[in-house]
Amino acid sequence: MTPARFASGFSTRDDTVEAVREASDELAGRLAGEAVDLLIAFVTLHHGAELEALGANLQRATDARHVVGCTGGGLIGTQREVEQGPALALWSLSCQDTRIEVFHIRADQDDGESITFRGVPELRPQTDALLLLGEPFTFPMSEFLGLTNDRFPTVPAIGGMASGGQGPGQNFLFHDDRLIEEGCLGVALEGGVELVSVVSQGCRPVGKPLVITSVADHLIRKLGGRKAAKALFETLGGLEESDRELFQTGPFLGVAVDANQHEFQRGDFLVRGVLGVQANDGAVAVADGGLRPGQTVQFMVRDAESAGDDLSRLMESKVGTEGGGGAGVLLFSCNGRGSRMFGEEPDHDIRRVQGAFESEVPAAGFFAMGEIGPVGGRNFLHGFTASVGVLRPRAPVTGP
Repeated sequence: MTPARFASGFSTRDDTVEAVREASDELAGRLAGEAVDLLIAFVTLHHGAELEALGANLQRATDARHVVGCTGGGLIGTQREVEQGPALALWSLSCQDTRIEVFHIRADQDDGESITFRGVPELRPQTDALLLLGEPFTFPMSEFLGLTNDRFPTVPAIGGMASGGQGPGQNFLFHDDRLIEEGCLGVALEGGVELVSVVSQGCRPVGKPLVITSVADHLIRKLGGRKAAKALFETLGGLEESDRELFQTGPFLGVAVDANQHEFQRGDFLVRGVLGVQANDGAVAVADGGLRPGQTVQFMVRDAESAGDDLSRLMESKVGTEGGGGAGVLLFSCNGRGSRMFGEEPDHDIRRVQGAFESEVPAAGFFAMGEIGPVGGRNFLHGFTASVGVLRPRAPVTGP
């Protein structure tokens, strides 16, 4: 069998017909005649008038077996990031021995707040990767990822929540000739490819690790037997002025993934925002629940330098300088990154990602309203994160 092959195409033309032609021509030029088994497409809402026909037009232009995509407020190509203006990004996989399953999941919630998911496939344990694109106003991705972690604990997921719109009905998913306004599109890959995931949450720990001794859902009442607010303010008082300013502007809490670990680095934590302190009881409110007594946590800060360094270090440690000839990259960056975080440094995340390879790799992605990726072997929905999926041909199995 021919090894998996990846390609990408990009266009900033405002005419949708011309954008499809330009991006698909670039894609074809990189494919060297290989058929497209899976086409991933991201598009800005500047092409909104043509969205309903976009999937079908892309399928005709590329002769792809499957077309899956979504809208993005800003797009990422192999060499650049476009945060303003029209753009279309294409990414393709050609691999005869890869099983590809596309599915659409909907979520129903009853009056008791119980959530039922419809359309969830029965993934096999040997599934190599799960790509998820969700509509942020209609699909509870965190709850769904909890379900996948329980039912399919060995399957890593990457992806992002569609963006560009500011409310329900303004973000879109598409599959072949269907335009979808709700739920989640998923792609399961099995066989000829393997996934290396890199989740850069961009924070660094400050202070010292602390153990949760009392908690109620997202409210941490005590840390190390003391009121959580007291521990927070003690940490704040011990910081250098620059870190104190960062913490006051945007405080974060890292939750250790491995409770048995004794020394912690940046990548050992699941990062969540600190929402505030309750004056009446000294509890610290943290974004998202699921906290429990006995977990180790550490307060964290985030700045542009830390975020850039974190992404570069993780890419180097996970991927190394392997040479980019056989790999393809999907990049899902928070819509709070880009120029909002890195200012005068254009194309920040894609340049850091490409810097891990000896040669340029085909890449596509978008600035999302939530980024999906695994930390500590479990899949999570993140914020202010760069979630990178490096897909590459699976190494052939050799005999004993």
